[in-house]
Amino acid sequence: MQMFTKVGLDALLTPENCVLLLIDHQPFQLANVNSHEPTMVINNVTALAKTARAYGIPTILTTVNEERGGVIFKQIQEVFPDQKPINRTFINAWEDRRVVEAVKKTGRKKLVIAALWSEMCLAMPAIHSMGDGYDVYVATDASGGVSPEAHDMAIRRLVAAGAQPITWLGMAGELQRDWARTEHLGEVAQLFIDHAGATGSAFLWETQLLGSSQSKRA
Repeated sequence: MQMFTKVGLDALLTPENCVLLLIDHQPFQLANVNSHEPTMVINNVTALAKTARAYGIPTILTTVNEERGGVIFKQIQEVFPDQKPINRTFINAWEDRRVVEAVKKTGRKKLVIAALWSEMCLAMPAIHSMGDGYDVYVATDASGGVSPEAHDMAIRRLVAAGAQPITWLGMAGELQRDWARTEHLGEVAQLFIDHAGATGSAFLWETQLLGSSQSKRA
C-alpha cells in the first residue's frame, strides 16, 4: 500500500492533485444534525462545492435512499447542475463500486470528503478508502453528526487512522496559495464575500474601496 506524507509541500492540496467527494447532504440527514448549526452546514458545504468548481477540482456527488431522504441540497446541485448524484443504499459510500470507480477515474489520490453524518457516512468511507491507498482529508465544517460528541469522536477516530482534518476556507487558501495567482482570484473573492462571514465583509469593503479609488483616478 502506498504511504503518503503528512508534512512538507507534498502534503498540501493543489488544484491538480485532489478530488472532492460529497456524501449525503440531504434534508433527512440534516434534520438530525446537532453538532453544527444547520444553516452553517449548508453554507459551508456550498462554499466547499464552489471552491472545487473555481479550481476545476473533480467532484463526485452521492446520496443515500433519495426516495426517503430527499435529493441533494439545491444549493449544491446548482453548483453542478449537469451532474446526477449517485443514489446508493450502502451507508458506507465506499462499498458502492460506482462511487469508487468515479473517484478512480479522476486519477487523483488525495481525497477530500464531507458527509452527513460524520460518525457513519464520513467515518466509514474515509477509513475504507485510506485502506485502498488514498490520502484522505475530511472537511469538518461541511460535515456534521447527530451530536457534538458523535462528530468529535468521528473526527478523532479519523485523525487516529491517518486522515487530515480541514475546513472549506482552509482548503480554499491552500489551493490559492499565492495571491499573485490571479486566474481564479475573482471567483475566490466572490466566494469569500458570499460565504466567509466577516472575512467576506472585509473583502467586499476592500473591493468597494478599490473600485472607488479607481473611479477617482479615471
